[in-house]
Amino acid sequence: MSGKHIELFLVDGTPGGLTTAEILNWTGQVISAPRSEMSALVRRAELAGTCVYLLLGPDEQGGTRCYIGETDDFKARLRYHDANKEFWRKAVVITSKDANLTKAHGRYLEARLISLALQAGRVVLDNGTTPPPQALPEAHASDMDYFVDQLQIVLPVLGVDAIRGRETVAVPASRQEQLVSPSFHLANRKLGVAATAQQIDGEFTMLAGSTVVADWHGIGKADSTIKAYEAYRAQHLKLIADGSIVVENGVGRVAKDIVFGSPSTAGAIAQGRSCNGRISWIADDGTTFGAWESRGVDAQDV
Repeated sequence: MSGKHIELFLVDGTPGGLTTAEILNWTGQVISAPRSEMSALVRRAELAGTCVYLLLGPDEQGGTRCYIGETDDFKARLRYHDANKEFWRKAVVITSKDANLTKAHGRYLEARLISLALQAGRVVLDNGTTPPPQALPEAHASDMDYFVDQLQIVLPVLGVDAIRGRETVAVPASRQEQLVSPSFHLANRKLGVAATAQQIDGEFTMLAGSTVVADWHGIGKADSTIKAYEAYRAQHLKLIADGSIVVENGVGRVAKDIVFGSPSTAGAIAQGRSCNGRISWIADDGTTFGAWESRGVDAQDV
């Protein structure tokens, strides 16, 4: 897989403000803006035609809530959402620099993005319905599928993981070792824990089929520890509530791959207590995750 040249432009010169993103030789363009800059966003000339958009904000149970839509009049549509949707804090708009996106293209992209978001399971979708795929001529469908492939690269760069799956791009065997780690295991027979995880594309992922504790039972003494444990407990409950962990006969079973911010968080959720993930996750050859992560680094050069 060759590198990708992505150009980010901070329109007002500040990080977190109005930002445009493009890939060299790709006709698409992505524009991101916080809700506070809605007035500047709707004045963008390139948003006068058909576009697809994502509204993103915090979910009540933690995580991210997302609405995906399509429109020919983004200004009017965003004003409607401003009056009727409270949750969103950022808008990400997808359009084409060559103005060749038609209404049918927009509906096709909308349906694909909703489908991918449901598959990825990284956000709580605010959409009330799931539109069926828009019928397109074969060549046009191929063009839009390529368009989606580029979005799966650009959106994460902007901090939007809504459609980011485990394998967003095809990776040749020669680079698999760089992007996908060996399998690491964490076991605790007394607690019924037998979890497997991999680091995939930079994210620590507990794999479906792992078994974890049915409830988070850690108890802290210091205020900081109590607060951290409450956060772990809330995360564990959320994963059960959204079906990522299914509790059966007093054991939690991981129903789908779960991405964690760190191996320690994954280990804590698995065991129901604090965990040093860098030494607790161990590969088949006895290598700890920490040792694997530090491979190739000469201590004398650090």
